[in-house]
Amino acid sequence: MKNLSLIASALLLVACGSEPENTVQKETVEAATAITYPDTRKDDVVDEYFGTKVADPYRWLEDDRSEETAAWVKAENEVTFDYLDNIPYRDTLKKRLTELWNYEKYSAPFKEGEYTYFYKNDGLQNQYVVYRQKGDGEAEVFLDPNKFSEDGTTSLAQLSFSKDGSIAAYAISEGGSDWRKIIIIDAETKQQLEPALENIKFSGISWKGKEGFFYSSYDKPEGSELSAKTDQHKLYYHQIGTAQADDKVIFGATDEQKRRYVGAQVSEDDRFLLISGAQSTSGNDLHLLDLTKDDAQLQTIMADQGADTYMLDSKDDTLYLVTNLEAPNQKVVAMDVNNPEPANWKPVIAESENVLKASAGGGYLYAHYMVDATTKLMQFDRQGKKLRDIQLPDVGTASGLSGKPEDTVLYYSFTNYKTPGTIYSFDVNSGASDVYFASGAKFNSDDFVSKQVFYTSKDGTKVPMIITHKKGVELNGKNPTILYGYGGFNISLTPSFSVANGVWMEQGGVYAVANLRGGGEYGKDWHKAGTQQQKQNVFDDFIAAAEYLIDSKYTSSDHLAIRGGSNGGLLVGAVMLQRPELFKVALPAVGVLDMLRYHKFTSGAGWAYDYGTSDQSKEMFEYLYGYSPLHNVKEGVEYPATLITTGDHDDRVVPAHSFKFAAELQAKQAGDNPVLIRIETNAGHGAGTPVSKSIEQYADIFGFTLYNMDVKAL
Repeated sequence: MKNLSLIASALLLVACGSEPENTVQKETVEAATAITYPDTRKDDVVDEYFGTKVADPYRWLEDDRSEETAAWVKAENEVTFDYLDNIPYRDTLKKRLTELWNYEKYSAPFKEGEYTYFYKNDGLQNQYVVYRQKGDGEAEVFLDPNKFSEDGTTSLAQLSFSKDGSIAAYAISEGGSDWRKIIIIDAETKQQLEPALENIKFSGISWKGKEGFFYSSYDKPEGSELSAKTDQHKLYYHQIGTAQADDKVIFGATDEQKRRYVGAQVSEDDRFLLISGAQSTSGNDLHLLDLTKDDAQLQTIMADQGADTYMLDSKDDTLYLVTNLEAPNQKVVAMDVNNPEPANWKPVIAESENVLKASAGGGYLYAHYMVDATTKLMQFDRQGKKLRDIQLPDVGTASGLSGKPEDTVLYYSFTNYKTPGTIYSFDVNSGASDVYFASGAKFNSDDFVSKQVFYTSKDGTKVPMIITHKKGVELNGKNPTILYGYGGFNISLTPSFSVANGVWMEQGGVYAVANLRGGGEYGKDWHKAGTQQQKQNVFDDFIAAAEYLIDSKYTSSDHLAIRGGSNGGLLVGAVMLQRPELFKVALPAVGVLDMLRYHKFTSGAGWAYDYGTSDQSKEMFEYLYGYSPLHNVKEGVEYPATLITTGDHDDRVVPAHSFKFAAELQAKQAGDNPVLIRIETNAGHGAGTPVSKSIEQYADIFGFTLYNMDVKAL
């Protein structure tokens, strides 16, 4: 690829350890990028926790509405972009990212009423467009989110149709915020039927016929909507044609029913409403409401929140549930609405040694077993009889196989770290799979290899990691490598293709993903092993992954970057402080970095199951204080070159975490490694980010990473 010769040569030279002629000397660029950090004011703010006084000099940066904070953001961005602008191969990276990103992308189709709908992106559109077609007719645009705002930062967050497909309700996110508006339209004419519902957050849209739908939200908090605490979620019912002010609260109206997260599901026949309530991101209670009776009372099925349970499917008086109640790896059970107590649940798909995720469609159930973080698919009938294994084209991740009971064809996608997503059709009766849409990505998977290894963590635990790179990469300890991790909230990192990572790998970079404790790869026990006072296990697993890559000669400390976002941003922040000599570059994104105050903002208190809180107990405070990234930056230590990324509209992990951490690192960093913060304006936690912004961000991240690994370019 002659148009990529600059960055390709650069990476090749790192691998070979030689220097080209006519290089742009790093010293020249360093002179152009000499860093003078903004002066960040320190205040005498001190909190006391169980007799221990803790200074918080940058508390003022938590005020996202102040002009001083805005000025600080502007000043930091000027420093950051002055540095990034002088990286010689940043534009080459951007060009290649743009080229590889530019191919048509489709979603699986789905039927609503008389139409088949699908999402499509022509290649570089900022947002996917929703199309529809009737029968074999021409496809037409149904919703074009690219027209929601001029800069592409207003995105389509959700789309839900009434049972007959005649009315659509869709949620939009402005500037990446979790606060949404729901707009209701006539699906045939696309005309808006009533004023938008506003101030909706963390909500589903669950229809009852075409009369109305259930949704969830918080009372709008006092103070900043982007950072103020929200902790009482309520379930509402909106009847079409009525004012939002008249929406009835179904659940969560009183302090006795106070929940941080509330959701609802309507059975397929509109007869029953299943409500879940949760205080944290793990575990929920369960309640049942008979929608056929005007005077029906809410029936509590599970009062405690010791298990995660949700509805998978329904038929007549039977609701099929997925639960980890007495089944850490999850199972499917049948609940008779006339005897709904857990003691009466009937097993349908039993717990196995592998973690179960499930879907339903066409009158059948599908088990998505996770075997060492990769998918194994099976089809069952509603009585729990296994019908067949569904063969996949390779080792990777399959998702989908859901739809309406009457559907005869369902769809699933398959991908892994070197294979762009392909959509397959599946005949529910014969079990035949066929390629429905093959990816048009100009990326040759055959040129790459993806290998799973198992390494040993500090306490002897075996941890899986998948390492992907171009064939022929020499294991000489000099390959630029990104190690990615998350390790929390029962979330599993399964193989999937990324255009950005494809660009990294096709130029010779190694991409490694470690499946750390705290995730869900091996069920509830694996999750718990990385929570609260066992959180250090997650950090130890990540450190051991880095040591494995170095010991196996994939890379060296001089060529190793660590990356993670949100809880993964915490991971990167903690590990770069605990083992600063092990990494050359640290890339914490939208991270939870102030572990003593995270629960003071938005819905952060709901993360306490994983983290614990600083006011929970003296022991929990001391544990959090011992690893909290903000509180463990030491004076005079040379930390890795660090590029912190966040969004000014992030109202999930508020950007103050990143602001304060950046200020602390800049004040105490020793040596020449830069500490920069890249603050995306009019952007949130990541969902709905426009393609144009994603390309720019990855060009900056990869450029920063390679430059600080001392990669030289022609």
